[in-house]
Amino acid sequence: MLKISTLFTFFLFSIATIAQTFTLKSNDIGGQMTSKQVFNGFGCSGSNVSPQLSWSNAPEGTKSFAITIHDPSAPTGSGWWHWLIFDIDASVNDLVSNAGNIEANLAPKGSIQSVTDYGAFGYGGPCPPQGHGFHQYVITIHALKVASLGLDKNTNAAVVGFNLFANTIEKASIVAYYKRD
Repeated sequence: MLKISTLFTFFLFSIATIAQTFTLKSNDIGGQMTSKQVFNGFGCSGSNVSPQLSWSNAPEGTKSFAITIHDPSAPTGSGWWHWLIFDIDASVNDLVSNAGNIEANLAPKGSIQSVTDYGAFGYGGPCPPQGHGFHQYVITIHALKVASLGLDKNTNAAVVGFNLFANTIEKASIVAYYKRD
């Protein structure tokens, strides 16, 4: 029979092991996008502010990070890319709210915000078709094995995604929803 102290030690070890996984968090969003994050255009009237994001427990060998926001529910056949920011230095562990606003210059130095499916650089918030129901916004941090993807801001989302796939060590995501009635 196991002693209570042995079970307690095992329990603490299990919690510590779980807590050490690569994790993405946000102080701005939970399970829903808000009007603060919603796009301002295409019939939407949000503030178009990218959410604050932070991450911890990056895997060994991480040389840079990338953040993507993708809506797989968009009726395009390939979803909709809302944000692609990459070449984030490995010493960085958060993005402030509105870092996706190119003019605000809040993104980490040296990072690149490439073109979204809106045809613009930086963050473009949710704006699903009216009456289309809930759309899913997958916010993903990629821990990369390279310091730079070797791409520029004009690189389209498919090519960025291809390079992320080839260089990701680990990734973590938050899923948030939004619908426009």
